[in-house]
Amino acid sequence: MVPPVQVSPLIKTARWSALLFGIIYAKQRYDYLKPVAEEERRVEEAEKKLREEQERVYRQLAEANSDTILK
Repeated sequence: MVPPVQVSPLIKTARWSALLFGIIYAKQRYDYLKPVAEEERRVEEAEKKLREEQERVYRQLAEANSDTILK
């Protein structure tokens, strides 16, 4: 087997710095996007409730119209 190659300390430092920068950036980005996503979920939940209520009313109207003797 070939022995491992010596990596320059400058390259090692640059790689570790890039890793730490990426972790810090990801944490900041997550903290920024989390409230936005929660607001979107809240709005979507409210719209879903409204949609379900409308569907329930439509079903009741359709049921009422189909149960008549006149047709």
